[in-house]
Amino acid sequence: MPQPPPPPGRPFDLPPLWLLAFALLARAQARLLPIDPGTAGRIAGWALVAGGLALALAAVVALLRARTTLVPHREASALVTGGIYRFSRNPIYLGDVLVLAGLCLIWGAIAGLVLVPLLWLVLDRRFVRPEAARLRARFGPAFDAWAARTRAWI
Repeated sequence: MPQPPPPPGRPFDLPPLWLLAFALLARAQARLLPIDPGTAGRIAGWALVAGGLALALAAVVALLRARTTLVPHREASALVTGGIYRFSRNPIYLGDVLVLAGLCLIWGAIAGLVLVPLLWLVLDRRFVRPEAARLRARFGPAFDAWAARTRAWI
């Protein structure tokens, strides 16, 4: 069944765009105030980026297998609680935060690391909380049981 479009006023309200915006801010900070992260910093950064992308990919695969939406602000057709969703209710958003942290380290945007908790806050307020409310309304006790045993982030 086709999904309705996102609510009016939010057609471009997508997590990857928020990640891109925050990454551009971090990159700008790195160019204005460059700090060499050293080899260890770059390795840690790449590990965070790889881990974040792996989390997001595992989550996307789980959602596709369940044939439910990947698009925020849309009604889910299934409650996915297996796979990576056994460990985090929001692995894609967690992946976004890890990617930003990793990029800050790779680019030497050490001051830009302040953007990481800000991205977390944006994702939590704009996506996580509304999605949890929609899932709770649609799946009721099944959502509550999953939420009781699985952390929202990590």
